[in-house]
Amino acid sequence: MMPAGRSTGRNMDIRRQAGLSLISVLIVGGLAVFAIVIGFRSVPAVNEFMAVERIIKGLAQDGDNGAPAIELRRGFDRRREIDEIQSVSGADLDISKDGNRTVIEVDYERKVPLVANVSLLIEFHASSTDR
Repeated sequence: MMPAGRSTGRNMDIRRQAGLSLISVLIVGGLAVFAIVIGFRSVPAVNEFMAVERIIKGLAQDGDNGAPAIELRRGFDRRREIDEIQSVSGADLDISKDGNRTVIEVDYERKVPLVANVSLLIEFHASSTDR
């Protein structure tokens, strides 16, 4: 006789197990890899945008101190060579005055190749008004 609470394999309830199937794991893994690829490929574009914003804010302070627009454009071109910025040049900058403050803005796009013929287009807007 068997002790109470123990049962043999014949009497055991067969319960359905829940979880991911092999196909589900492959699909979720593929989506995760695609998201990681997008993240890794877009990091240089975001770094470039952050460098453009930093340069623009510094140049706007120079403009507040009386530097003319042509000097601000030349200064941007010098600094962009140091930071290896390729998407924007000094000619692309929109420079204006708002009272005593110099406002510098630029809109540009960056195309990031992902896989084969699939690309990601990122639109950036950098401005010195947030300083």
